[in-house]
Amino acid sequence: MYSLFVNFVKDLYQQDFVPLHEPRFVGNEKKYLCDCVDSTFVSSVGEYVDRFENEFAQVIGAKYAVATVNGTAALHVALILADVERDDEVITQPLTFVATCNAISYIGAKPVFVDVDSDTMGLSPISLQEFLETHCEIKNNRCINKTTNKIVKACVAMHTFGHPCRIDEIKKICDSWHVALVEDAAESLGSYYKEKHTGTFGKVGVFSFNGNKIVTSGGGGVIVTDDAALAKKAKHLTTTAKIAHRWEYVHDAIGYNYRMPNLNAALLVAQLEQLENFLVSKRDLAMQYKEFFSDKNINFMTEPKDAKSNYWLQAVLLDNKKQRDEFLEFTNTNGVMTRPIWRLMNELDMFKGCQSTVLENAKYLEQRVVNIPSSARL
Repeated sequence: MYSLFVNFVKDLYQQDFVPLHEPRFVGNEKKYLCDCVDSTFVSSVGEYVDRFENEFAQVIGAKYAVATVNGTAALHVALILADVERDDEVITQPLTFVATCNAISYIGAKPVFVDVDSDTMGLSPISLQEFLETHCEIKNNRCINKTTNKIVKACVAMHTFGHPCRIDEIKKICDSWHVALVEDAAESLGSYYKEKHTGTFGKVGVFSFNGNKIVTSGGGGVIVTDDAALAKKAKHLTTTAKIAHRWEYVHDAIGYNYRMPNLNAALLVAQLEQLENFLVSKRDLAMQYKEFFSDKNINFMTEPKDAKSNYWLQAVLLDNKKQRDEFLEFTNTNGVMTRPIWRLMNELDMFKGCQSTVLENAKYLEQRVVNIPSSARL
């Protein structure tokens, strides 16, 4: 079967070597980049930064967007906007890219891990509710972890591979426990849950434009919110907290050099123009994979109920770890790039001491999920 899959993928892409996910530059990328260079505004000030922020907010249905240098920086600042401070706790999922937990750690806060749902691969509202009811109590409108006596300040839910988690249920639980919801929508541009774009359910949301994302600026990220005050604070903090003045250098807080350069924004404006084409291509690819695997006794991961996924990274679920490893070895040896899902965060040395619930689904998926080639075919 593995050889059938390799041949199928190579035929799909008409390539002898098929990468996991490569960007497509088929629109105005070169034109806008040249325009940016000719303007000499290639750093964090320029018309393309403003244009991108306005257009991105419109695309996802948010009121404000603040561009950043990458998605991790966006998440770091988003947690600050959610009032997360040193020694606070942030609930998140163990099955995620390490940037989620890194951003929490930058503040000096500590992640707490709850399980994921097996169908969405994202944070489970049932596991979240069970953790809060078992370990937490509300005092003075704050969620207190009775085990550690720390404040549970926020919850970061991530939409894995672009498949939306049950974010409305998570939001309801967070609100009832006085926990701020921060959406890690890094992978889910173009994904909707119950006809609402991911990243717009929580207090703040973040997206990534790394080189392997559905649209890319090489690097880049963005913070989105409907709160004008939070958007203003985000822009201030990401621009070294400098007070606006024609010549004076005065800063009123610890700020960060996190603003997106105009050069990257020019690339992103062109990429956004192609977003719908990329989404159509990825959905078509997903349907072809679904049909191919339908009689192969391998589960192709499809969009969850009530969701419309962008199918950023296509994924299959193998029977066990042994089959997963055999599949990875054969495909990568024969010119088709595949990758396992991430190692669980609570198994990494720096997060082994973090509190966690029973992580049955996360452990099951970690041993079986493999990403397969997902580039848009144009």
